[in-house]
Amino acid sequence: MIKVGDTLPAATLQEYSEVEGEGCSIGPNAVDVSQASAGKTIALFALPGAFTPTCSAKHVPGYVQRVDELKAAGVDEIWCVSVNDAFVMGAWARDQKTDGKVRMLADGSGVFANATGLTLDLTGRGMGVRSNRYSMLVKDGKVAALNIEAPGKFEVSDAETLLKQARG
Repeated sequence: MIKVGDTLPAATLQEYSEVEGEGCSIGPNAVDVSQASAGKTIALFALPGAFTPTCSAKHVPGYVQRVDELKAAGVDEIWCVSVNDAFVMGAWARDQKTDGKVRMLADGSGVFANATGLTLDLTGRGMGVRSNRYSMLVKDGKVAALNIEAPGKFEVSDAETLLKQARG
């Protein structure tokens, strides 16, 4: 399992873009985790699924509401990662109004989740293997803080906890 001090795993996530700009075409675009995190401070949070109750009502909205405070604390980007496809993450981004605030990154096949060792088996609930709920502060591709939730909990991966860690 990934821990503080480790480098983020080499993986490619997908980001849906509805508007062309700065080298991004419309539609899913590959995001190389190593390249995208190099030289940046990232507030990364992961969750079991788009449009699920806790994720939609609490997890994503907390980061959207705290974006200015996180940026003031030195965070360059906020990433939401979920084992969903890029089209679902794009639709969820519209629903949650994350544009320009939180990058909604799809880990469609769970490669990133598996590489971090932070998976959650929800096969019994019809969802397959997903990402566990967690947050991490990443500095230049390395994990500086890691907050892993117990199954069914939402207590330590929230925006407030990561904001305190970013402020040091």
